[in-house]
Amino acid sequence: MNYNILVVEDDLEIQELIKQFLMTQNYTIEVASDGLEGMKRFNTQAFDLILLDVMMPNLNGFEVAKMIRSESSIPIIMLTALEEEQDQMKGFDLGIDDYITKPFSFHVLIRRVQAVLRRSYSNNKENHLSFNELNVDRDGYKAYVNKIEVPLTTKEFEILQLLLHNEKKVLTREIIIEKIWGYDYAGETRMIDTHIKNLRKKLNIPYIKTVKGIGYKIDE
Repeated sequence: MNYNILVVEDDLEIQELIKQFLMTQNYTIEVASDGLEGMKRFNTQAFDLILLDVMMPNLNGFEVAKMIRSESSIPIIMLTALEEEQDQMKGFDLGIDDYITKPFSFHVLIRRVQAVLRRSYSNNKENHLSFNELNVDRDGYKAYVNKIEVPLTTKEFEILQLLLHNEKKVLTREIIIEKIWGYDYAGETRMIDTHIKNLRKKLNIPYIKTVKGIGYKIDE
């Protein structure tokens, strides 16, 4: 999985070093130079992890963490020169996942990032499916595009979930019907086309592809 990480750090030299180092590990990196810019990026893009400096202008790291936690459980690692235990406790009380004090080794940073991502997503991967900005909560029967919920009917959700679970594989109409309606469905297979049309309209993303004469798949 290609993880998308947001680095919120006002020291531009450190910000660039973190960005370059994480990119060597094949992570996709976006940067923000203060808390306000960090929140703007968080609200307009889908990220898998946030590296968040504490001491910043225009909203400090604690304020940003509090705002993010009010609406998301995205993993957060705080970067700070503060070594006071009470500051670390304040971060954990806000729901951050880990804490790294400056100056830090970039090799340690990589290990912490890997550990938090593994811990956060290995437990959830059975219940959550994602493809770029599209995310599906299988237990809650909810679909999100760029973290905004898109209301779907039960059948639309089940078709989307099936396509995501078989990412980049072509599924025939017959297979979709068999998996969702059951073996004994005797209706018209073309009604799948109507559900797909509605899904495309609601989700407004270009990933549900028609494979002419065969069926459908999720792909770039």
